[in-house]
Amino acid sequence: MRKITLAVWMLLHTAVFMAQTHKSDSAPISALHAKPKLVVGIVVDQMRYDYLTRFYDRFGEEGFKRMIHEGFTCKNHHFNYVPTYTGPGHASVFTGTTPQMHGIISNNWYDKFSKQVIYCASDPTVQAVGSDSEAERMSPRRMKTTTFADQNRLHTQLKGKSIGIAIKDRGAILPAGHAANAAYWFRGKDEGKWITSTYYMQELPTWVQQFNASKQAASYLKEWNTLYDIETYTESGADENIYEKGFKGKKKAIFPYDLAALKDQNAGYDIIKSSAYGNSLTADFAIAALAGEQLGKDAITDVLTVSFSSTDYVGHNFGVNSKEIEDTYLRLDQDLARLFKALDTEVGIGNYTVFLTADHGGVHVPAYLKKVKIPAGYFNRDVLTQRIKEYVAKTFKVEGLIENVSNEQVFFDYAVLAANDIQAEVLEKTIAHFVLKQEAVDKVYTRTQLESTEYTSGIATLIQKGYNQKRSGDVVIVLNPATIVYATKGSTHGSGLNYDTHAPLIFFGKGIRKGSTTQRTTIPDIAPTMAALLGITFPNGATGSVLPFVLAQ
Repeated sequence: MRKITLAVWMLLHTAVFMAQTHKSDSAPISALHAKPKLVVGIVVDQMRYDYLTRFYDRFGEEGFKRMIHEGFTCKNHHFNYVPTYTGPGHASVFTGTTPQMHGIISNNWYDKFSKQVIYCASDPTVQAVGSDSEAERMSPRRMKTTTFADQNRLHTQLKGKSIGIAIKDRGAILPAGHAANAAYWFRGKDEGKWITSTYYMQELPTWVQQFNASKQAASYLKEWNTLYDIETYTESGADENIYEKGFKGKKKAIFPYDLAALKDQNAGYDIIKSSAYGNSLTADFAIAALAGEQLGKDAITDVLTVSFSSTDYVGHNFGVNSKEIEDTYLRLDQDLARLFKALDTEVGIGNYTVFLTADHGGVHVPAYLKKVKIPAGYFNRDVLTQRIKEYVAKTFKVEGLIENVSNEQVFFDYAVLAANDIQAEVLEKTIAHFVLKQEAVDKVYTRTQLESTEYTSGIATLIQKGYNQKRSGDVVIVLNPATIVYATKGSTHGSGLNYDTHAPLIFFGKGIRKGSTTQRTTIPDIAPTMAALLGITFPNGATGSVLPFVLAQ
């Protein structure tokens, strides 16, 4: 009897085990990916990581804090290449790789084949749509690899939409990818309209025309004052100081700013870009796009990319320690809250996934750093360019060996080298030795070094990941820390130091765990992580890794 009972028990146990195993085997069909109805990729232009912590106590509960509390925060997130500029940053976030692969090596770069400086999103084969300006002929064609939005388009047989939105054209175009349905950017000057190009369409959709006709942009030509009492802005320096540029037509760079009165001296509607209201206008347009483009309305995943560009304009104008920056982030927090509320309404809580990061950070104004005894300085590229040309001409007894110096890179004229039987490697070493003697220069790398050596640590590996064999120069110059090619007022970015590389990264929504990590993550990790979430092929040049601790499944 016991043997029969034992046999029956074993049989039942085996059946239950096999049923559970079968259930487990079939589960991955639905659990391989989260399938949100909409993915929203947010880039905040020039956002240092410490803005999250500096201004945290003043943020509301529905913007940055909602992402942090409901989602997953990567606290040690960095760019793993240089230069840290807007074009390369946006391309890297969404392609999952670096300029070495995607080819966007700067905002502008010298093209050694056409012998001219080109812009990362320029495209002479297209026309602007919504504007007659010849300056707005833009597309993603100069980007060599796909974005995760492209891969989602391919995966869904082009049924999933991809829409890019930003004040800056490159901030809208590069993230949305090659196969995007649309990228919209803001044309300021005397127009104040959202536009696109014939790369995407021949005519603006009705909803965009209606938005432009609503004069929403004009509504922001008003006084920009602090959101709260300026005396409570304790996380920034004095309002009146010697480190800020300000606006033409106003003697002092202090609050308040009458944008309507100042617009004619500051390129018309462009003044909105350089105020906190540029982000509000971007949020308005992104919210309108949810309904206008019918995003997240079915089971097929759509992708919306939104870049808040005005944070960068304000940072350049006033510096990272300004009252203007503090106010801009407090207002951005409210704009994010509005966007998330719209997502809750239009797409539904639990139906969308969001990530937020930056395209680069920013350095304190070097003049301010010098005052508080921190090493910093300014660098005159034109002076060094002239010195290099004179030194090379004297050394080799040949004129014209140097074709261009830009983005801290030196480009050779190979025709002149060949005509005079000069080896490129010899010229590289000669220039590197000379440039390294310059006071503001910290390091120098040559094409030969970058193509023949695999660097695994330090600034050299960042340079190598940002170096594109076909598009980059022959000598790369690294300046001293906090030394910039810029005016003595306002600030900039571009280096491989932590103030430029340390960026926020927050995920929240469908398929995302709650928590945080101090484990080091890098910008190229974002796109593969989103691709894994969606269960789609990684962008074709992706070099980043999936962040498994972020994903709920």
